[in-house]
Amino acid sequence: MKSFACGDVVPGCEARWVCSTEDELLASVGTHAASAHGLTEVSPELVDSVRRAIVTV
Repeated sequence: MKSFACGDVVPGCEARWVCSTEDELLASVGTHAASAHGLTEVSPELVDSVRRAIVTV
């Protein structure tokens, strides 16, 4: 299982996920980034930040 807290990358955001795979987690986070944060494109740097903040649970 993989876990990610958006607040680890975007201070103040309370969204959290626990998913079976990193791919599943990244898809959910991408949807959240668009709907909650208005991102239309996700930079490679942001993806790297998210990947570094993912923990195995």
